[in-house]
Amino acid sequence: MQRNVITDFGAAADGTVCTPSIQKAIDLCEKGGTVYVPAGTFVTGALYLKSDMTLYLEEGARLLGSGNLADFPLMGYPFEGYDQLCYASLLNTDGAPYRNIAIEGKGTIDANGEALFLAEMEEKKGKRGRAVCIRNTDGVTIRGVRIRQSPSWCLHLLYCRNVLIERVEVHTKYDENGRRYAHIFNGDGIDLDSCQNVRVTKSLIASQDDCIAVKSGRDAAGRRAGIPSRDIVIEDCSFQSGFGVAMGSEMSGGVENVTVRDCVFENTHSIASIKAIRGRGSYIRNIRYENCSLINRDTQIMDTKWFRGALYADAYYGEEDFDPDRKVAVDETTPVVENICLKDITVDTIAGNAVYLCGLPEMPYRNFRLENVKAHGKYGMKVKNMENLQLINVDVTGEED
Repeated sequence: MQRNVITDFGAAADGTVCTPSIQKAIDLCEKGGTVYVPAGTFVTGALYLKSDMTLYLEEGARLLGSGNLADFPLMGYPFEGYDQLCYASLLNTDGAPYRNIAIEGKGTIDANGEALFLAEMEEKKGKRGRAVCIRNTDGVTIRGVRIRQSPSWCLHLLYCRNVLIERVEVHTKYDENGRRYAHIFNGDGIDLDSCQNVRVTKSLIASQDDCIAVKSGRDAAGRRAGIPSRDIVIEDCSFQSGFGVAMGSEMSGGVENVTVRDCVFENTHSIASIKAIRGRGSYIRNIRYENCSLINRDTQIMDTKWFRGALYADAYYGEEDFDPDRKVAVDETTPVVENICLKDITVDTIAGNAVYLCGLPEMPYRNFRLENVKAHGKYGMKVKNMENLQLINVDVTGEED
């Protein structure tokens, strides 16, 4: 198979911006070929991948975002559930249908998020870009690489099918020396956005926000698109910092058939969060967290409108003041949350509630099963507006009432 080494096309690891050279290596890559990044730091702006290619980063190779907004043009596509202008990511597809894209190796994709965050927030012509944003692609493999320092979400997969993410490291909060990236907020690790048939395995995610978030559009726009995230397995992963594995809060195309199993959470604030609020409509259903453990000693976040505990489902996510007894009419904007299983879970946290479950009075969250759960938090368990809650061998304790 063809192998295009980027240095053969003029790219140099000398601090110069080599976007045209790398893009030429991509554009001239034949079907089934590889674009090869050798050891060294190559500074680049936005790059655009195509079908039937592999981008391979050798150990010691680094693609580093230039930090110059001129190298990251505005693009229109969904972000946080709405169609809007966003700055281009370091690695992109342009939204047309693609197939069989792979990013592999032992190198690093570094979006230079600290510099881009400040520039993008000052100019404010679009929403912040990602490190990697792959859209509308059937057959995505991301294996072995380290992805870090995005100005916003780090790895965003949108309308993708048949996805494998394996032995990947994602770092959105700290660098490899433990230094906190400045300024960056809403720095999710991996966002699976209206994606289907996905496997995330043997990976490490250290996030500034949700480690992995499963999404599918927002409110009326998401319901119109009607593209669910479904048939997703997240297994044998390690999570360090951030907020665990979340369903929502943008879930208006539906989220179903998601399994999180055999994962370890260290100094994350949560294992599981399910966020479906009034206005979203659609459903979150058939979700399973199994054989997962959490030990958290991080007190930066305790109990806020954005975070309720180690195991939580919150129909009022993001609301400061709310009345959980006030009913409103049920219509297409009312979300349905059902068939959730938390099994063989251990939690030891000093932040927030051990367990927090709160549905809507007009549409209680239903068919939740907690089995073999041992959880200790600052507070114990809080439950409201739940229908058919099953507790089997559950031990929940709190430091305070």
